[in-house]
Amino acid sequence: MTVTLRVIVADDERPARQFLATMLRSFEDVDIVGEAKSGKETMRLIEQTQPDLAFLDLQMPEMDGLSIVRSLRQGRIPLVAFVTAFEEHAVSAFEIEALDYLLKPVDRGRLRTTIDRAHERLERASLAEREPFDSASFGSTQDGQGRRDRQSAPAVRELPALAGPYINRFPIRKQDDIYLLPVHRIASVVSEGELMHVTTIDKERYTMNYRLKTLEAKLDPKRFLRVGRGALVNVDTIRKITPMPGGSYLVTLTNTQQLRVSRSQSRSLRGHLLQV
Repeated sequence: MTVTLRVIVADDERPARQFLATMLRSFEDVDIVGEAKSGKETMRLIEQTQPDLAFLDLQMPEMDGLSIVRSLRQGRIPLVAFVTAFEEHAVSAFEIEALDYLLKPVDRGRLRTTIDRAHERLERASLAEREPFDSASFGSTQDGQGRRDRQSAPAVRELPALAGPYINRFPIRKQDDIYLLPVHRIASVVSEGELMHVTTIDKERYTMNYRLKTLEAKLDPKRFLRVGRGALVNVDTIRKITPMPGGSYLVTLTNTQQLRVSRSQSRSLRGHLLQV
């Protein structure tokens, strides 16, 4: 028997909210139990309906989607899929263990994948919460008929507190999929206009529309060092440092990539790596 997924849709733009809701209603295993158009309204709706899954727009009046989830961190909250027109919040979404991150306009096939993920996550949670048979307690229930009283597995979960201020994985979107790149595999991050290029220790290169300054705030400064106005390097991947005229340096990474260290960042490099 197909289990029905109880969902809510929150978006301050009515056309976007209706578009997503209409698509969700086309799935037989989805039941929309409420819609909201603001942050506070979404909070109330979650508390009242306790849905299995919440589709949240990242930018809404009063409270954005991330703030909603963070404010509920100490309580029971639904699985969350963020829906947005911008990619730059993907890191924050994964920090709070979002189920998924969908870009507008949402594709029906991609939405189906999100629904399937929610079913799988809830099924795993249900299996984990099922207690093993305990012969010592058999027959001791209040009904006196040898049956243990079990509540159905809740459709919501507890969000764990964040382990720290820095990320360990960086989500990178490739078509409809999101790959989680371990931070220790990043060799360099270089900004070029509106684009940001991430190069790994294996010379893999990913390009995305993301702000270097935003990512830098998420990376451990003991591991990643700014070598120029638009470049960060993983200090563990620096193989050679070559002095250059004018007091600057050229760093060569283990993946053979070379980056020029600006004069303004050379002092930081010396203090970070060249003092014994």
